[in-house]
Amino acid sequence: MAAGYLEILRARHAARLLTGTLVGRLPNATAAIALVLFVRADGGTYGLAGALAAVYGVANAVGQPVLGRLVDLYGQPRVQLPAAVLSALAMAVFAFAGTGPLPLACAAVAAAGLFTPPLEGGLRALWPSVLRREEQVHTAYAMDAVAQEVMFTVGPLLVTLCVSLWSERAALLVLNAVGVLGALSVVLSPPSRGWRSAPREAHWLGALRSPGLLVLLGAFLFVGIALGSITVASVPYADEHGGDAVYGWLMAALGLGALIGGTVYGARAWSGTPERRLRVLVALLAVCYLPLMLMPGAVAMVLLSLVSGVFLAPCIACAFIIVDRHAPGGTVTEAFSWLVTTFTVGASVGTGLAGPVVQAGGPLWGYAVPGAAGAVSLLVLLATGRVLAAPERSGVVAASSENDPNRAAEPRFSSGDRA
Repeated sequence: MAAGYLEILRARHAARLLTGTLVGRLPNATAAIALVLFVRADGGTYGLAGALAAVYGVANAVGQPVLGRLVDLYGQPRVQLPAAVLSALAMAVFAFAGTGPLPLACAAVAAAGLFTPPLEGGLRALWPSVLRREEQVHTAYAMDAVAQEVMFTVGPLLVTLCVSLWSERAALLVLNAVGVLGALSVVLSPPSRGWRSAPREAHWLGALRSPGLLVLLGAFLFVGIALGSITVASVPYADEHGGDAVYGWLMAALGLGALIGGTVYGARAWSGTPERRLRVLVALLAVCYLPLMLMPGAVAMVLLSLVSGVFLAPCIACAFIIVDRHAPGGTVTEAFSWLVTTFTVGASVGTGLAGPVVQAGGPLWGYAVPGAAGAVSLLVLLATGRVLAAPERSGVVAASSENDPNRAAEPRFSSGDRA
């Protein structure tokens, strides 16, 4: 299992790009908890902390596809690094100004979210120019999904470490400064400096003019809803079975399940089309959410949470392949950024939806939401099978001629694109 991942990490520039991207995304991964801790330390209420975290999230969801389109148009260094610097500066303004002047606080947090660089989409656009075989790119997508789970587990721990060593203000400043260094490492790498998007058709919809991509985004909106609703439904369950410690174990088990599933999924080559495989994976994801409604004792519930997370990372990794197949030429970074935005919006909707459901029917009905959302996601994929089966462009693309002085296309790769 480890051989395939080691082969990727040994590829020139691969480890640097993966590490730099993860480090560069730390400010985004830790923004919610860092904002809440800072606002509370500054004397604000939890309501204000939640509102500012929501402002950051909405601005981030808007900014990712916009910046992704700019990356496709002007290249990675011209967009990623300035965006990272602007985001960090905006968060520094908020850290020093505090919550006192509320309009300034909202504007600074919104700017920090809006200018968060689309490093995630940028990395996936770079993999085909770094890895020379299609199956390696598919494995890299799975490794990418697994690495996200690690980052979202380690990120909050780093915030609490910074707070314990220094202060809540220092946590905001340090993590955003580290994020700039991560983005700098990526954009100074030869693959990032040499990457150019494919020639693109001028169209105001950009990547969204692909029907297959729209179908995928619609399905993953409900996958996000499922994940967001679990985080809320688990709160009243934990309150009845041991409190915050149980809640922490439930969330950790969910992440560990995704980590295990993504690792196993990426360790082998899969036959058949990714579109058909995604339908199977989403069906399994929805089925694994249903046992949560049994709400057994804490230990058994932790195990069920682990199982419920197993197919999440494989679904995400498979979706990366489909995005690459369906994104119109010259829009690959924007397309990946739309997937990130849709999943984030879905998680936010799931959080907001599960709250009233839990209030009205308790944790049992709260745990019914993820299963229902997974089922709707599957129905979207089944109902639009023909659209999803007709990719706008086929396969993972090869490195561009600008990156390949011999202009030689690799076997099994399409040479008609440069993204």
